[in-house]
Amino acid sequence: QVQLVESGGGLVQAGGSLRLSCAASGSIFRINGMGWYRQAPGKQRELVASITTGGGTMYRDSVKGRFTISADNAKKTVYLQMDSLDAEDTAVYYCSANLQKIGSDLSRDYWGQGTQVTVSS
Repeated sequence: QVQLVESGGGLVQAGGSLRLSCAASGSIFRINGMGWYRQAPGKQRELVASITTGGGTMYRDSVKGRFTISADNAKKTVYLQMDSLDAEDTAVYYCSANLQKIGSDLSRDYWGQGTQVTVSS
């Protein structure tokens, strides 16, 4: 069993900040990378940022310079620091991890339950 548990969402005014956390637990052999996705009402889920266990990061253009992804590999936790938030960042944010379970030869993606971020203008 693998679980990804997110925390840190909420309501914030435009220009404000939030920090999301996601902790992975369970029968994990190796985590290859983790990331954050978001889905706004009526829109498709989109990748916001990702990080490899080696520290390589990528961001979608609309959040570059405002969001920062980081990870604590020992704690199997990924963070998303979100600054200068605006109304277009309002969405449910999902944590994802590409990992290999103990006893398995394959890696696959696992998802958290999502956390709501609402930015009021």
